[in-house]
Amino acid sequence: MAEIPAITIEKLTKEYRLGLRGFVVRAVDDLSLSVPTNSVFGLLGPNGSGKSTTIKAILGLIRPTRGSLQIFGSSSSSIVSRQRVGYLPERPDFYQFLTGRELIHFYGKLSGLADVRLEERTNEVLHQVNLVDAADRSLSTYSKGMLQRIGLAQAIVHDPDLVILDEPTAGVDPLGAEAMADIILALKAAGKTVLLCSHHLSQVEQLCDSVAILYKGRCLVQGPLEELLERNAAGSIRIPHWSPEVEQQALEALKAAGIPVEGVRMDRGSLEALFLEHARKGGRDR
Repeated sequence: MAEIPAITIEKLTKEYRLGLRGFVVRAVDDLSLSVPTNSVFGLLGPNGSGKSTTIKAILGLIRPTRGSLQIFGSSSSSIVSRQRVGYLPERPDFYQFLTGRELIHFYGKLSGLADVRLEERTNEVLHQVNLVDAADRSLSTYSKGMLQRIGLAQAIVHDPDLVILDEPTAGVDPLGAEAMADIILALKAAGKTVLLCSHHLSQVEQLCDSVAILYKGRCLVQGPLEELLERNAAGSIRIPHWSPEVEQQALEALKAAGIPVEGVRMDRGSLEALFLEHARKGGRDR
């Protein structure tokens, strides 16, 4: 029997009426998509494409104009389905006077945890997001990356099966983004499903099994990431110690073999890789 998807959206449409004349804006337009269980799914698109509206509809924060949404086969509006979801919004706004531990306690209680189980899960998630040393500090002293990680901790304290992350690395430095990526992969390894909404396409490519690309409320394409990328694949050859002479020899050999070449470029590596290499080295040297 086929496994029930973590999220099933069928013909979702959401319209807003604006102004006295009731001008209609369609934020999501006849959207259908399916998020496989135990996967990382990327929800992509430019600003205004309907990503946040779709997430709010999944969470039951807004009512769709038309269409249906299910979480693990149950209506997304039911209490049972909502109990299986954790959510980190794009701009979490926490009580700054709380400590990290107090914040997790607060959201754990809201999620129905109590007593021994609450203490266990609080300690577990603080370890999971690597904030044990800062657990008893006020949130007002946390960096942007730390706030994102404590936000993720509150989203998973009740051990949900589905975790929805809206721009979890926005404004976070490369080391913080890498730490967040490791946590997302650990969630998947633990059998969870992650819906990731992000503009950081390099991280999406690293993490996601499947993606959907939205534009003006409609889904342009969706499917397994590797299959989608292979449609426009082009071969490349990596040669160390590149020089004009080596390039000329390579082009002549390819031409003799009847292989067309669209262009040649020098691979300098990436600034992100350079940053991470030296930042990690700096951390080890301290």
